[in-house]
Amino acid sequence: VQLQASGGGLVEAGGSLRLSCAASGRTVSNYATGWFRQAPGKEREQVAGISAGRSTYYADSVKGRFTISRDNAKNTVYLQMNSLKSEDTAVYYCAADATYRGRLGVGAREYDFWGQGTLVTVSS
Repeated sequence: VQLQASGGGLVEAGGSLRLSCAASGRTVSNYATGWFRQAPGKEREQVAGISAGRSTYYADSVKGRFTISRDNAKNTVYLQMNSLKSEDTAVYYCAADATYRGRLGVGAREYDFWGQGTLVTVSS
């Protein structure tokens, strides 16, 4: 299983970015996928997740601003980030659960496969 995260970059506060997590080696629609971020000096935190059944999870800090979605045909999970704030600056990672149609987990321990990070920098 390989996960390829992309779409990071530099954006002004209030702007938007869309991150992509392309999966290979498995059908992403059958497994939960999460987006995490890690800012310098801080622990990795989960910001969103989507289950096989399309149930979703959002951290309180991003509710109403971030949207997780999935394109089964492209085997890709997206994170649409709107109204970005300077505190959203971090390296963003996507991760996938190994359990077939498992529950939507919250927290890094619930995920088994990780992509490389993509850096999001929000300038104020």
